[in-house]
Amino acid sequence: MDKIGLTYIVDDDPLYNFGAKKLLALTSFSEDASFFLNGEAAWKDFEKRIREDVVLPDAILLDINMPIMNGWQFLDRVSEANFTHPVKIFVISSSINQDEMDRAKNYPLVVDYITKPMTLDKFKFLKKRILDL
Repeated sequence: MDKIGLTYIVDDDPLYNFGAKKLLALTSFSEDASFFLNGEAAWKDFEKRIREDVVLPDAILLDINMPIMNGWQFLDRVSEANFTHPVKIFVISSSINQDEMDRAKNYPLVVDYITKPMTLDKFKFLKKRILDL
């Protein structure tokens, strides 16, 4: 991949989203980014994009603990969906629970589990990793 087109940030923490927006800009992470405060909002947008056959995200940075639809439920929905675009999902969580890390890696679309806080260096590393996949 030579560039990241669209990135989804799925996290209910407004402070994290504010920081992520700044770090995305500083690293020229992707051409576009969409922010969602829960998995349901992200899923509805993702599903609509599939239905309308428009561009899907290249990368999804997904929190686990959110209201309405959590990250696990989002992962279940995306895993059952019918699409061919190579979406790369990174679970971004403050949890260091090994069971959650292992659970995340059982989803084929999940590339990695990254612990917060997200820093400029982590965003640079993540961008390089996505582009190298």
